[in-house]
Amino acid sequence: MQPTTTAPVIEFRDVSYSVAGTSVLLGLNLQVQSGETLVLLGRSGSGKTTTLKLVNRLLSPTSGEVWVNGAPTADADVIELRRSIGWVIQEVGLFPHFTIERNIALVPKISGWPASRIRARVEELLRMVGLNLDLATRYPHQLSGGQRQRVGVARALAADPEILLMDEPFGALDPLTRDELQREFLSLQKSLHKTVVFVTHDLREALRLGSRIALMEAGRLVTIATPQDFLQSPDPWAAAYVRAFKDGLEKAARNRQRVEVLE
Repeated sequence: MQPTTTAPVIEFRDVSYSVAGTSVLLGLNLQVQSGETLVLLGRSGSGKTTTLKLVNRLLSPTSGEVWVNGAPTADADVIELRRSIGWVIQEVGLFPHFTIERNIALVPKISGWPASRIRARVEELLRMVGLNLDLATRYPHQLSGGQRQRVGVARALAADPEILLMDEPFGALDPLTRDELQREFLSLQKSLHKTVVFVTHDLREALRLGSRIALMEAGRLVTIATPQDFLQSPDPWAAAYVRAFKDGLEKAARNRQRVEVLE
């Protein structure tokens, strides 16, 4: 889905962030439009996760402003801000002593939803992410990694937030499960039209899931483009990612040919 031309849902206005005098982000200017999936791509330490955490005020800028829905986050009630934004991380972060149902229902319950509405929402979300309803009474340790990640997505969607922040949510999964969850994410996004900021270091994942790709390096925004334009970008950092991606595809093809010969 291509971004719209309406006012951005999320906007970084010359944002910098430092820790103990060390710059992590430098003068970031970035807009995220309604209904798009903006992928933050880059190596470890490039500033991707820091950028994500600035949206829901897990961190605050050293300078500049982050705006969400037309207002600076510095002026927002931080609790209400975080409740209005879904958050999905690689480690899932489920409460181990809560059942799956209680984990998913956490934000709606805090927000004062009636029990009947919460129960209906939990069942709806379990179906939406492809999980059986009988898993609702189980605990996180009784589920597979892929199932726990689905629960993490369901919990993030529980209060129907407009914005989803996703920090390498599929990075710890095996390739087959990762592929399956990527397909399910695309299907969900097609029907839900959330505004998503998705962090990854995997170009294949970025090309598959992103409406646009924002490449970061050393705390700076290097380039931002649609997947098709990113593959043709003249920027040297983008070109390096594309070369590595193509080299990986060629290596995988050679390995498949070797296997076929051996068979």
